[in-house]
Amino acid sequence: MTNSTHSPAPSGLKVESNGVNAVPESERYGNPSGLFPIWFSWNVSILGIAYGVYVYSLGLSLWQAISAGIIGYLLSCILVGILAVGGPRTGLPTLTQTRFCFGYHGNKFPTLFAYISNMGWKITLITLASSTGAALFAKLWPSAFALADGKPTLMCILGWFILSLALTMSIAVYGHQLIMKVEKYIAWLTGFMSIIFIFLMLPHIHWDKLGHGAAHGDLLTYIGGVVMAMTMVGLGFLNYGGDFARYLPKKTPASKVIFWTTAGISLPVSILLILGAFLADSNPDLSAAAAQAPIASLTNLLPFWFYVPFSIVIIISLLAAAITGVYSSGLALLALGIPASRATTTMLNAVIIGFGAFYLMFISDSFLSTFQSFLASISVVMGSAGAIELIDFLRQKRLGWDITMANKAGFGGRNGRWTALVALFTATLVGLGTITSGDPYIAHIVGFLLTDETRHSVFATANIGVIVSMLVGGGIYALLTFGLNIALPGITSQPTSTAKAQPLKPQRTL
Repeated sequence: MTNSTHSPAPSGLKVESNGVNAVPESERYGNPSGLFPIWFSWNVSILGIAYGVYVYSLGLSLWQAISAGIIGYLLSCILVGILAVGGPRTGLPTLTQTRFCFGYHGNKFPTLFAYISNMGWKITLITLASSTGAALFAKLWPSAFALADGKPTLMCILGWFILSLALTMSIAVYGHQLIMKVEKYIAWLTGFMSIIFIFLMLPHIHWDKLGHGAAHGDLLTYIGGVVMAMTMVGLGFLNYGGDFARYLPKKTPASKVIFWTTAGISLPVSILLILGAFLADSNPDLSAAAAQAPIASLTNLLPFWFYVPFSIVIIISLLAAAITGVYSSGLALLALGIPASRATTTMLNAVIIGFGAFYLMFISDSFLSTFQSFLASISVVMGSAGAIELIDFLRQKRLGWDITMANKAGFGGRNGRWTALVALFTATLVGLGTITSGDPYIAHIVGFLLTDETRHSVFATANIGVIVSMLVGGGIYALLTFGLNIALPGITSQPTSTAKAQPLKPQRTL
C-alpha cells in the first residue's frame, strides 16, 4: 500500500478492466487535484446560465436568486465531495459502496433510481447537444437543413442525435483512463471559450436596471430557490463521486478530495448563474424563451462570427458530461447485478437515451417543466439515499472501510439492512407526496400527500419536499443506528474447507 497521492498514471491507453470490484492498490495513481478538471469540464456549460434564469424565474429578486443559487450549489456539491471520499478509501464505485449501508440486494432499489437519474441527465445532455448541432447546420446551410421558418429539419436533428450518441458511447466504453485525459483538455477549451462568451454577453445586460425589479420572494420561495439549485447540480451527482476518485491512493486526504470535487462543480456554475440572473433581471423576455429552448435563446444573442465556434464548444461540453455519465451508468448496471459486457450496457444505454430524447424533443410541451419535474422527483430518492449514506459513513469509518461489507450475507455483508431501507422508503414517500410537477405526466406520481389548498402553496411548488425527505431519511437512520444502537453487522458463515469469508469478488468488465 502506498501513501502517496502523486503516483504516476499508467502508461498506454487501454480499455478499463475494473468494474465494481475494488481497484487494487497497485493500480492507484494520481492526486486529488485531478478531480477538478473532470467536474469542471462537465459543468462549464451554457446550461449554467439557463440555471440562473430558472432560479430567478421563481419570483426572487436579483440578489436573492444569486445568493440562493450559490448556497444551493455549495451545499449539494459539498455532499458530493464527502461521498467521493469513499472512493479512495475502498476503491469501489459509489453504487457498490452503498451496499455497506443498504445491503447487497437492498442496494438495488437506490441503485435503480441512480441509474434512472443518470439516464435522465444523459437524455437531457445529448438532446441539447443534438439540437445545438442541428441549429448550427440550419443557419450555415439553410437550403439543405432548415425548414421555411428557419428551424432545422427532422433529418438534421436525427443525424446530429446519432452522431452525438455515437461519440459519447465510443469514448465512454474505454473507461476511466481515457475519460480523465479527454476531460482535462475539454476543461481548458470550454473554460477559455466561456470567458469570451461572458464578455460578449455583458453588453446585453442593462446595468442601470439591475436590482430594480418588483419581484421579491418570501422565505419559502427563497428556500425553494436553494432547493432548485441543489437539484439542478449537486444532488444529481451524489452517486458519481466515488467513481472517479476510487483510483486515488487509499490515504489521499479527505479534505482535498472534498475541496477539489466541490470546486470543480460549484465554481463554473456559480459564475454562470450570476450571468444568467443578470440577463434575466434586465431582459424579462429571456426567461420565457429559456424555458422552451435554453441554449438557442442564449446563443441567439451572439455575433455570428462567435456563434459558430461556440456552438461547437457547447456540443463538446455537453458530450463531455454525457461521457462521464454513461461510464457511471455502466457501473450502476453492474451494481444492480446485471452480468453484461461493456458493449452490451452501452447498447442498452443507447436505446434508453433514444426513447427519452424522443419524448423530450417531440412530446414535452416545455423543456423547463419536464426538466425541473424530473430533477425534483429523482432527487427525492437520490437525496434521501445520499443523506442516509452520509450518516452511515460514520459506521463505515469505525469499521475500517471493510470492503467485505459489500458482499452477500455469509461473506461479510448482508442481503439487506432494514434500518436503511425503512428510512429510505419512508423518506421517499414523504418526498414524492409533498412535491408537485409542471409536467402533466410526472404530476400523476407526485403530490399525493397534499390537499388541494396546499398543492398550490409555495412549499409545494418550490419542491421543498426534497429537503424534507433528506432530513427524514437521515434522521430516521441516525435514530435507528446510533440512537437505538441497531448496528446490523455483516453475516459471515463459519469457515470450512469449502466456504470461507471472502472479499468482494472481482467483476472487472462492464
